[in-house]
Amino acid sequence: MLSARDVTLRPQTAADTLQLATWLTDPQAEWRRWDAPYLQADAELEPDEADAPHERLIVVDGAAVGLVTRFAESPRSGGWWELGILIHDPHHWGGGLGTRALRLWTALTFAETSAHVLTLTTWSGNPRMLRAAEKSGYRECARVREARLWQGVRYDSVRLEMLRREWESGA
Repeated sequence: MLSARDVTLRPQTAADTLQLATWLTDPQAEWRRWDAPYLQADAELEPDEADAPHERLIVVDGAAVGLVTRFAESPRSGGWWELGILIHDPHHWGGGLGTRALRLWTALTFAETSAHVLTLTTWSGNPRMLRAAEKSGYRECARVREARLWQGVRYDSVRLEMLRREWESGA
């Protein structure tokens, strides 16, 4: 478990299953408007996902408010990991929580894996995620212009990166 000020990242427990399922299956959840809404994928909780070592809950004052995830890009021996961050409760948006959680997740990912480079992918319609990534030291490495269509508007797909040596040097 790692924490920064009021934010903690911890593994999921059986007690978290109901809340996590509620977050992920609520089709009207506000977070869906910001987390790649153009994909329109209905996320379903797989039975073995609750024990996944590559996920942690974002906890504030003892309450789970979000989730961080990661997976190794192929080939797994390449040292490239893609990160994700999702804060489910809109009351926790815009106050720096995402930045603190992303910094913790970055530190944990470098500590727990042999990652050489971390990336995260978002869209230009999510300025809070872009700001959190940039404040955490990530740099834009790819932009596919107008790749995402959402509610009649075209948005860019944006990928940001962080190298291990940059993280370790505090660059």
